[in-house]
Amino acid sequence: MTALRTHASVVASYWDAAAPIFDREPDHGLWEESTRAAWARLLARWVPEPPARVLDLGCGTGSLALLLAAAGHRVTGVDLSPAMIEAARAKLADAGLSGEVLVGDAADPPVPGPVAPPGDQAGASDDPGAIPGVPPAAPGDGWDAVVVRHLLWTLPDPLAALRRWVSLLRPGGRLVLIEGRWAESAAPTSPYGEGAEPLPWAGGVPTEALEEAIRPLVAAWMTVPLSGDPVLWGGPVDDERYAVVARARWARRPEQGPPRLTEILRAARR
Repeated sequence: MTALRTHASVVASYWDAAAPIFDREPDHGLWEESTRAAWARLLARWVPEPPARVLDLGCGTGSLALLLAAAGHRVTGVDLSPAMIEAARAKLADAGLSGEVLVGDAADPPVPGPVAPPGDQAGASDDPGAIPGVPPAAPGDGWDAVVVRHLLWTLPDPLAALRRWVSLLRPGGRLVLIEGRWAESAAPTSPYGEGAEPLPWAGGVPTEALEEAIRPLVAAWMTVPLSGDPVLWGGPVDDERYAVVARARWARRPEQGPPRLTEILRAARR
């Protein structure tokens, strides 16, 4: 536990120091109307229709949380950095929008997840496609969407974080992972320095690696290339940037049998 607390304090201090200048980057602060509108359009495609319960993990200064709240969603943001959270709260307040932002570990956020149906035990399920260690969710429970942007590279155990995030979704909920690969070195270094744990995906995560990691956890996913749209980033980029948008599995009791094709197609159109 001491090592984990040390890692958390090192990471929080790093991002606290970055918070005052974080929004100077056009894709961080979204201060250009065109950039802001481009991200709003993408979020509208990827997140269920408002008012949805949306969890923004690693929310930073709250730029995406602000767009989601403005679209009519019920947003909760989580970030390890108190300075980032202070900035996010100020953005929402200045815009006259409501939303909850919490200081906490985005890899294991301090928010409730789905409730297992009566009689089900954590980790026990008759569904052969169930995620080990994750109790089945009752319809209507959990988050409608979990949105995570440029966070996985900062985590010492990104695979555990992915499992945790999927476990927070309601059946059929969306996981939106906006990621990239910015360093081509075989062993990119962590920016955090002494006291921090190694980062398996320092420098970003290639598309194929994230697809392989998410494959066993979700019902379906799509990958959206983003490098070719300079408006999103405030100018042209020459590295790998993309989004993986995944749908959580639907919880079914054994007597219901497998979902029929018509049900799957109907869910895909929602």
